[in-house]
Amino acid sequence: MYDVIIIGAGIAGMTAAIYVKRAGKSALVFEEKVEGGQIVNTLKIENWPGDFGVSGADLSKKIYHHADNLGVEIRYESVVKITETDGEGLGKRFLVKTDGGEYACGAIIIATGTVPRELSEKQLKDAGERAISYCATCDGALYKGKPVVVVGSGNTAKNEIAYLENIASKVYHVHHDDPIPEEAEAVFVAIGRVPNTGIFKGLVKMDDEGYIVSGEECKTSCPGVFVAGDCRTKRVRQLVTAAADGAVAANAASHYLR
Repeated sequence: MYDVIIIGAGIAGMTAAIYVKRAGKSALVFEEKVEGGQIVNTLKIENWPGDFGVSGADLSKKIYHHADNLGVEIRYESVVKITETDGEGLGKRFLVKTDGGEYACGAIIIATGTVPRELSEKQLKDAGERAISYCATCDGALYKGKPVVVVGSGNTAKNEIAYLENIASKVYHVHHDDPIPEEAEAVFVAIGRVPNTGIFKGLVKMDDEGYIVSGEECKTSCPGVFVAGDCRTKRVRQLVTAAADGAVAANAASHYLR
């Protein structure tokens, strides 16, 4: 029996685990792939305060070791189902079933993030060995004075183009499935993102796009279930806001358990 189970070992999830342990509670983190989430693929991070130029892999290792030193338990298993047991208030428990077993807890923090919509097979072939990024704010500065291409349409692509125009020498704009210009040195994908929340349908309230509805306190519609990071309804999705969500969700879960 754990006090808090955290689903997802990205920046939000690992920060939540650190704060749960600091509050004197037991924490178990589930991760499907590798701690750090998508940020591990970023070669250089320029928007993490106090650690300019750190790689995503190195930042993830630092946060992982911080959590590990506090005694956070991490299991590399996929969560497949969550069940609420009978009971009111603190009498309620959750059963979290994974591909490796079943675990009980008093509170849950969802920190599963989002996944980007991918390029078409044709465009992946066009891109070849060129860098592919899903965040102009994160990686745009790496291509200062160089030609880049933005793939996508709608507000997401427009925002990426507007940001890159102040950095790159030229910004090409193509729609999904259009050829990628040979001149571009990097491909910025702005086809949109999908929240990784499918298994939580029926447990918590979501918006039309699948993001978990939550305010700044990171509470969901289900008492005892909290959410942190990019998978919740919010305007800004950056590393610092993910970490902030993790701390807020952990604090809220600790108060709930008390």
